[in-house]
Amino acid sequence: MYESYGLRRLILMLVLDVLILISGAALLLLGKLLFFTSAGENSEAGVFLPVIMYHSVFDTAPQEYIVTPEQLGNDLEWLRNNGYTSVTAQQLSDYTKGNAELPEKPVLITFDDGYYNNLSEALPLLEKYDMHAIVSVVGRYTDSLAPADPHVPAYSYLTWEDIKQLIDSGRFEIGSHTYDMHSVKGRRKGCSKLPEESDEEYHSLLAEDIGLLNTEMHSNTGYVPVVFAYPFGSISRESVPVLRDSGFLLTLTCYEKPNLITRDPDCLFGLFRYNRSGQYSTEEYMNRITQNKDG
Repeated sequence: MYESYGLRRLILMLVLDVLILISGAALLLLGKLLFFTSAGENSEAGVFLPVIMYHSVFDTAPQEYIVTPEQLGNDLEWLRNNGYTSVTAQQLSDYTKGNAELPEKPVLITFDDGYYNNLSEALPLLEKYDMHAIVSVVGRYTDSLAPADPHVPAYSYLTWEDIKQLIDSGRFEIGSHTYDMHSVKGRRKGCSKLPEESDEEYHSLLAEDIGLLNTEMHSNTGYVPVVFAYPFGSISRESVPVLRDSGFLLTLTCYEKPNLITRDPDCLFGLFRYNRSGQYSTEEYMNRITQNKDG
């Protein structure tokens, strides 16, 4: 009888040991899952976003602010073949607010100044490669210079009718490059704040300029820009409240650094961009902006 009791007790102890080991392993696995999930949520660095800054697209000798249609086509083909998807300002804004996701490899394509060749040369290529872009226009150029000498691919600016065509294409968002602050006037470069100006004086000046372009844009196209590109990349921290109050969701600089997009909408104010000089091959330029994730 004692031998039978001892055997049963031994078997019971073995079963208990096995159950304890299984329970311990399960708890350890659960702990690891919770730890790594929590760590991933709390230490998310952000989504890497290269931003390309084009200007004019024209078939000429290589220049710092001009690419040829062939170069632009090669760039877009490279992006497509390497898995990049162009995103819009609205997509980025929705992502930062937690209302949408971004593609695995996003890229933001931008054009500054509003050249007519952004319509005549760039639009067909964006359509061919299924890409989207932002073109930031200067109001005075559109109001005065464009109608005076229209539709010359080498140098003309977009008219309001051209801008409406870009909007209707579904390939372009239109950004503000100020109405008449894309210049160097005295000691003011672009829309930078002068040292002797009070915040109130500066806010009033910038708000008036931005408001004029917004009014002209809406009157002529029914569109209100949500992107602001600093002329010459000259930024002032005092500009941010004015830009926010004017409804902008995203601002663009000319600093050549990588971007990390997080779930914080503030990360869209002051995006860095790499100028696309026509003096580089597609491979040289793209390798530079897509491999430089750490600055």
